Amino acid sequence: MSSARTSLRRVGLGSALAAAAVLTAAGAASAHVTVHPESYAKGATDGALTFRVPDESDTTSTTKVQLFLPTDHPLLGVLVSPHDGWTAKVTDTKLKTPVKTDDGTITDAVSEITWTGGKIGPGQYEDFDVAFGQLPDDTAQLTFKTLQTYSDGKVVRWIEEAAQGDEEPENPAPVLKLTAAGTTSATASQTSAVASKASKASKASASDSAARGLGVAGLVVGVLGLAAGAFAVVRSRRTQ
Repeated sequence: MSSARTSLRRVGLGSALAAAAVLTAAGAASAHVTVHPESYAKGATDGALTFRVPDESDTTSTTKVQLFLPTDHPLLGVLVSPHDGWTAKVTDTKLKTPVKTDDGTITDAVSEITWTGGKIGPGQYEDFDVAFGQLPDDTAQLTFKTLQTYSDGKVVRWIEEAAQGDEEPENPAPVLKLTAAGTTSATASQTSAVASKASKASKASASDSAARGLGVAGLVVGVLGLAAGAFAVVRSRRTQ
């Protein structure tokens, strides 16, 4: 019996360790550089993107982040938000194909942003915000290749792109999906309508509940009144 229990314990421990190893591997695989939100409307104006950079090392810190912006479908009017402890260097590039706008023709655009001077510790992450004046309207997605440098000199290249239908690569580049213009607004309107209906239903339910509560309270008061009256009559008869 003792031998059997020992064997079962060993099997259980082995299964638990195997499960833990799988979960750890899955967590490590999912901890890559990402862009938020994951989608934006084509041609959107005056918006912002957040690039989340996690530190995957157990012992070293991230000391440099290089973000490469596409120039075949450029972001116009790029601005970098100040970040405590970090210094941002912005690099412009002459566009092969100038972009015509209502304000004139744009011939240069930001192609790279490099953050240095700060530190992302093991098990931590940092968000880097980038504002834009206008997104392109002639593509379905934008890929932002990124290089992440650690304090020991190791460089992780988040530059791989997955083809349609393929599994996510080991070091995927952040990808921003561009949807049809007006999709986001329509979704927001639908959400607002649903919320409005829910609010009205909630108010109606609350009103109905209040009415029922008042009705029950009135009934209780009435019953107590009848009981008090009956008690008074009985007492009066006994006195007489």
